[in-house]
This record gives sequence, C-alpha cells and structure tokens, in this order.
Amino acid sequence: MDKIREQLHRLHEGKSLDAEEYLELILGRDAVRVEAAALACEVRDRIYGRRVFIRGLIEFTNYCRNNCYYCGIRAGNVNADRYRLSLQEILTCTDAGYELGFRTFVLQGGEDPYYTDEMMTELVRGIRERHPDCAITLSVGERSRETYRLWKEAGADRYLLRHETINPEHYASLHPEGMSHENRLRCLRDLKELGFQVGAGFMVGSPGQTEEDLAAELCFLREFRPHMVGIGPYVPHQDTPFAKEPAGTAELTTFLLSLIRLTLPEVLLPATTALGTVDALGREKGIRAGANVVMPNLSPVDVREKYLLYDHKICTGEEAAQCIACLKERIRTTGCEIVVDRGDHKDKERQ
Repeated sequence: MDKIREQLHRLHEGKSLDAEEYLELILGRDAVRVEAAALACEVRDRIYGRRVFIRGLIEFTNYCRNNCYYCGIRAGNVNADRYRLSLQEILTCTDAGYELGFRTFVLQGGEDPYYTDEMMTELVRGIRERHPDCAITLSVGERSRETYRLWKEAGADRYLLRHETINPEHYASLHPEGMSHENRLRCLRDLKELGFQVGAGFMVGSPGQTEEDLAAELCFLREFRPHMVGIGPYVPHQDTPFAKEPAGTAELTTFLLSLIRLTLPEVLLPATTALGTVDALGREKGIRAGANVVMPNLSPVDVREKYLLYDHKICTGEEAAQCIACLKERIRTTGCEIVVDRGDHKDKERQ
C-alpha cells in the first residue's frame, strides 16, 4: 500500500508514471480511492475553482453509416427509430439553451452523410452569428482534414472524438472491417494541429478490455494531452452483438476520472450520462472524483429516447429548463456550482 500511495502522490506532484505504475494503481485502487478523489478535487479546485461547466448537448441525428459492435445506433440496427433534426430545429435548440445560461453547444450525431460538409458549415456559421459569445463543439466522427479545416474556419471551437481504445487489436474487436484505428488517431492529430480544443476518450469495461489496456490509456492521454477527456462505463445495448456483455462500473470509472485529473491537471473532464446511467448518483460521484463538466440534453423531448447508444440511458421527459434546475441542485450537493461560462481549457485562456 505504501508503494501505491507513493505513486499516487508522485502523480499529484506532476511526476510521470509508466504503464506498470498506472497498472499497480488500478489494481490496488481500493486502498487509495478516497485519497485519489481528494487529491483530484484539490487539483481541480486550484485550477478551475469549484465551478462546473455545462454543455448543451443537441443530438441531432441518430443515423450512422458505421456498424460498431457496441453502439445502439449502428447502421445494422433495424429496430432503431431514426430521426434527423432540421437546421432550424437545431438553431432553435441553441436559442432556448442560451436563455437558460448555456454558453457551449455540443452538436452530436452519428456519421450521417445526409448532413454534408456544406450543411454543417452553414449550421456552424448560423450558431456563431446568433451566439457569438458561445463555444461550438462538434462530435460527428471521422472526417477528412480538409473538412475539419472548413468547420474550424466557419467558427467551430471544439471537437469530441473518443478514440475508444488505444490498443489496435482491441479496437479491431469492437469495430467492423473498414474502420481503422490508425485513421481514428489521425483524426485526433489533425484536429489538434488545426487548433481545435480536442476531446478524446474511451469506454470503461468495454468487451475484451484489460487493466493493462486501461494503464495504456492513461499513458496515451499523458502523451497526447487532449483538452477534454470523456470516459464512461460501457453499457450494453440489446440490439448489438455485445448485448449479453456485462456493463462497466461506476467504481472503476470514477477512480479513473481521479487519475486522469491528476495526470492532466487542466483537463476538462465530464461526469457523463453513462456514469449517471449505471449509478443513480453517478454524475455526483464523478464531480466528487475530480470532474468539472456536465452535459444536459437540449434536444427536443420527442427525440431524446431515440438517441440510444446503450440501454437504459437517462432520458427524462423534462423540458430543458426543468432539467437544468434539477441538475443545479444536485451539483450543489457536491460542494460545486454550475456556472454560466464557456468553460474553456486553460490553453485557450492563455492565447
């Protein structure tokens, strides 16, 4: 235990750990879980204060050309109830969100060819014109460098693209032929080089994942240094090849949140919907482990239940105003406070 605590404190002091040391922390986490969370929150509070940033999530299409084995909106799921929002419907969501205090909008969808590069460019410009003080985040998968450049020039600030796993063999076991681990990482590199605030991330407990894989994830994040890291427990979906696989746990996910905060002190770190799905208090536990972002849903109520990446996803029938009022109260129980702020990474503030 003394060795594990020493490694934890080295991490807190800004020292680098190797994969074997991360692995020892993961395997011995029960002995240091509480201490890791306390150290992670101390680091977060020193850099960002006890502020939690909200991102208005707009899930605008559940069509996807890909057939990932874990995902409920995979192209092969004939039971999915598909929908697409019009550009005007998306803009209406941002207008409503702005009135509620959102200063970041996250446009998330499957890789849907219906929304051409030009349509997405028009959408980004439309949001930028209506809400010039807001951050625009895109999360629409793998595209060419030129497409990313086009969207950056149109006014997009951030891009979320989970790499899912840094292990190429594990990646191949989660995705069909034709999807490339190398291309996923190429996208992340391109996005960072083009000046986006970039979000990477992975599922915790995905089928075939080992503790060694998780240690490698932490090493990758330390080297790549994304501005945001989105992790959440794997949750199975009944209409996928992995329907019978066990879900990941809130326990391991929250410990990894603490390690990520200590590894990347300035990172923007969400307490994800998936965490709140496997544990009723999951988002609060994420904040107490060092997270500082939550992403309430601004999508129209009638489509929220259709964007099902996994089973039992939190999909309240509440309007956005009711949802944010409830969430504010829940976050206050952690000693933190939701704020009206873009919530940029410190790199952006230094520019």
